[in-house]
Amino acid sequence: MSDEIDRLRRLDSCAISDALDRHSVGGATNLLQELTPSRRVAGRAVTVLLGPPPTGGDARGGPVRHLGSAAVDSSGPADIIVVAHQGRTDCAGWGGLLSRGAVARGVTGVIIDGAARDVAEAAELGMAVYGRARTPVTVRGRATEHAWDVPIEIAGITVRPGDLVLADDGGVVVVPAEHSHQVLTTAESIAAVEASMASAIDAGTPVSEVMGKTYEELTGDS
Repeated sequence: MSDEIDRLRRLDSCAISDALDRHSVGGATNLLQELTPSRRVAGRAVTVLLGPPPTGGDARGGPVRHLGSAAVDSSGPADIIVVAHQGRTDCAGWGGLLSRGAVARGVTGVIIDGAARDVAEAAELGMAVYGRARTPVTVRGRATEHAWDVPIEIAGITVRPGDLVLADDGGVVVVPAEHSHQVLTTAESIAAVEASMASAIDAGTPVSEVMGKTYEELTGDS
């Protein structure tokens, strides 16, 4: 398991996206961007599902546990917390105290399909946060945690606990655990070929010659 994460960390979102295409597996999005200074993060998904507070009630009347806190307390250095907030930008589904707790646990990063707040605090702590937007608006009374460690959806991508997740300045990619070996192997091959092509261009080979049929078939059947 740690070997797969080490392999993932040596790749980028573009190589993984191409490999997902090669195996007809969806899992890439550009809807979630860096909210903190750019830093590549890779790890296993620990999931959180947010949703509306109970009908007619205030979120403060729900569970005493704050949303996301159970996921933080169960996570570690090989983990990325992935929060399904249904793309909401009217309130934050992640904040500074959660980032502080995540840093204390050694969590690799946070990805939220929605808005986060206290982003400057997260950056100062060294916590990478990816999401749709920044906001100062609290989640209190606006959303609650419905579950954690369950399958969720972010930006149209299904994420299950234990899936591989990578985020960088190119976007966010999710590799289903059952496809991890095939996707990583293909991504490594693609990255190696592209590195060779880059070296050829640097050595003076015309780009039209380098980016010929071989490049077009990088995600094909050959």
